[in-house]
Amino acid sequence: MIGWYVILYLFWRLVSRAAKGKLNMTPLPLKAASALVLSALILTGVQGVSASDHDHEHDHDHTHNDHDHDHDHDHDHDHDHDHDHDSDIYSGYFDDDQVEDRTLSDWEGDWQSVYPYLQDGTLDEVFAHKADNGDKSAEEYKAYYDTGYQTDVERIVIDGSDVTFFENGQERTGEYQYDGYEILTYQAGNRGVRFIYALEEASDDLPQYIQFSDHSIYPTDAHHFHLYWGDDREALLEEVTNWPTYYPYELSGEEIVEEMIAH
Repeated sequence: MIGWYVILYLFWRLVSRAAKGKLNMTPLPLKAASALVLSALILTGVQGVSASDHDHEHDHDHTHNDHDHDHDHDHDHDHDHDHDHDSDIYSGYFDDDQVEDRTLSDWEGDWQSVYPYLQDGTLDEVFAHKADNGDKSAEEYKAYYDTGYQTDVERIVIDGSDVTFFENGQERTGEYQYDGYEILTYQAGNRGVRFIYALEEASDDLPQYIQFSDHSIYPTDAHHFHLYWGDDREALLEEVTNWPTYYPYELSGEEIVEEMIAH
């Protein structure tokens, strides 16, 4: 468009000068007319090139957006890979060098035993779900977990290094310090880790050792855990049939059922 404006401008100048008597109104020589047309074409071409460059930059931006999309896809893939990795650990398949020390803060909070929910029938839905996907009947699963969950310690509160046991209306608190971990191999071939804590001051009312198992092998906040306790560190490591299990105290029985079925 700029080229045509130039032609119109030059034409206006010619007319103005003619009107003032400054220009002899004779036809332009062919050479002059050609120059005007050529100038217009050159200017029009420059404008076209500029528009073409703008379109190329737009295409480049679009390609960059495609790259971002590919990055998101890779991120999702990595996330799935991490999920599979965590699932293997949860199932008891890991390398020794993956295990790390943990502090009591991983289990800090107020926890309730799930055994009362087994006794009152709340967990029957869980056992029915296991029967639909396992090799035992719902009644057989319930009997198995009755042995596993059985305990008189209905609540445990962990605050710093203090562990409080609630049993038959009584509260007992002791200070526990980290005493290492042990890797166990089970009969099925999978493995587990016990994180062990020892009582600071001996007491007849408190267990000398407590051992946590929550399917994790390095520092992380627990969502539930199995707890073993007693005065013989080595003997506790042999206990694999009774594993009192604790979930956050604020959860209802129905919410615990949902958590169990989800896992």
